[in-house]
Amino acid sequence: MTTTTEYIAFLRAVNVGGRTVRMERLRALFTELGLGDVRSYIQSGNVFFTTGETDRAALARRIERHLAEALGFPVPVMLRTPDEVEALLAAEPFAGIEATPDVRLMVVFLSEPLPDDYPVPRTSEKGDFEVVGADAGTAFVVIHLRGGRMNTNPADVFGKAYQGQGTSRFLHTTAKILAAARKS
Repeated sequence: MTTTTEYIAFLRAVNVGGRTVRMERLRALFTELGLGDVRSYIQSGNVFFTTGETDRAALARRIERHLAEALGFPVPVMLRTPDEVEALLAAEPFAGIEATPDVRLMVVFLSEPLPDDYPVPRTSEKGDFEVVGADAGTAFVVIHLRGGRMNTNPADVFGKAYQGQGTSRFLHTTAKILAAARKS
């Protein structure tokens, strides 16, 4: 009996900076890889699918290669199961921090853990972001808007010491993505 795993693929660099991909096309690209039950949620690059593949890192690399070949630009892929996303939300990583018109709560899905010497919590010199927590696959970032604008890409707040990739979602959007993934 083959066991299948459901994943949420959080994609970076889709439908930003002139890199437009219709969700129909994105779903077709995942289907071409033999992945099952492919669905997408909103235009920011969130794809749900099932697979019998057991090597998550190899699967992410295979998806990244296929997307880069088909789309002509790199698309970093962070894979999480719905249970993993549910657990990170249940841990209440932003407990006691309120989202306001000038404060955004961001979940940054990481391809690699932060370096052991990365200080958490950490506030930027300009005070525009705070990394308030992290685990092996996720960082929790509070963004302070300046003049109503986000002046930092939450996936880039870790500096050159971080060799991995990251893609961010608002906390409330992450909860909506999980709810959509749970709908079969």
